[in-house]
Amino acid sequence: MVEYTGIVSVTATGSVLEQEIVIKEVRTKAERMTFVDFPNRFYRHDPHYVPSFFGDDMADWDEDKNPAFEYCEVRSFLAYRGDEVVGRIGAILNHAANEKWGTKRMRFSQADFIDERAVSSALFGAVEDWAREKGMDAVHGPLGFCDLDREGMLVEGFGRRSMFYTYYNHPYYAEHLTELGYVKDADWIEHLIPLNGWDDPNYIRLKRISDAMLRRTGFHKVGIKSKRDIRPYIRKAFELVNIAYADLYGVVELNEAQINKYTNKFLPLVDPDYCCLIVDDNDDLMGFGVGAPSVSDAMIKNRGHLFPLGWIPVLRALRKNDTLDLFLIAVRPELQKTGVNGIIMEHLFTGCNKNGIRHAETGPQLELNTSVHTQWKMFGIEPHKRRRCFIKKLTARGTDDE
Repeated sequence: MVEYTGIVSVTATGSVLEQEIVIKEVRTKAERMTFVDFPNRFYRHDPHYVPSFFGDDMADWDEDKNPAFEYCEVRSFLAYRGDEVVGRIGAILNHAANEKWGTKRMRFSQADFIDERAVSSALFGAVEDWAREKGMDAVHGPLGFCDLDREGMLVEGFGRRSMFYTYYNHPYYAEHLTELGYVKDADWIEHLIPLNGWDDPNYIRLKRISDAMLRRTGFHKVGIKSKRDIRPYIRKAFELVNIAYADLYGVVELNEAQINKYTNKFLPLVDPDYCCLIVDDNDDLMGFGVGAPSVSDAMIKNRGHLFPLGWIPVLRALRKNDTLDLFLIAVRPELQKTGVNGIIMEHLFTGCNKNGIRHAETGPQLELNTSVHTQWKMFGIEPHKRRRCFIKKLTARGTDDE
């Protein structure tokens, strides 16, 4: 068993006790359950934290269930103070990303810890030691196995509720990383978009743009009445994601098994009112957008567990809501500045007006991807959260710049 120790001083009944922080590698299913459930217990009284799907997180660290293990090596660690779990961290060696980007980096993922420097130092020390052992020259994150996983540590927007597919963390996390020698490598921004119904001048303008684009291009929207109408286009959609997102930070191409995985994860949440598929006369996909009513409140109620009865609040949230979560929008690269995005936005926001939704929330979007941010400006957006990928260059153990 891998262990890495640090020392933390704890004051109790007027005396100072030294307790060892022990980092243990997760080996068993029971330990993996502890690893996945740690943030649910840690943030159980924080109204801004939203659990993710527990079963999905369990599967992510199971080599028999996560197809990313085809090109990734992983380890996950728990921090103990006595018998108490006080932190966790995952480490992902993504060979496909390193090969694509010409790097030698280890990713850290799902890092959570109490506000004790000895705990964070021991957790990141374990990841950095493994990175050195594997010949890596840097550690960066938080990142997942691929771009559709959670990424980015929250650095602004702590008073806003999270989404089920994004991280939430305390403000002190970033302070710990800075002290450990980590610096900014990339930021993502999340926007809250106000929607004011059919009479909203911004919506009316968007409708005119969309109608004009459809006439000018000759493209058309696929008629979608049920999820069965979506399935024939799923593979085309993910092929388009691989093309449209190829140059974004840390992105690697999704393989066939991953496409099946994320289809099974997100498709049950999708309503035809919030799915737009744009095709040409040959039925080739030019762009698409998909969202779903927010399940954040439901996930708080069921703590991320769908069974035995956790699916009930999720189903209610999908039927009646005032907020739309935007999952994916992708347009062919040669069409990204032509207004095709407007067709997608108009379709999604028409669905919102139809169902009484008054806000749309984007997922994390790279700070430097200005064309994406610009598309929302006509709606008076509020950039209400910021996430950060940190990086630390590694040297020999004990000589890193802190």
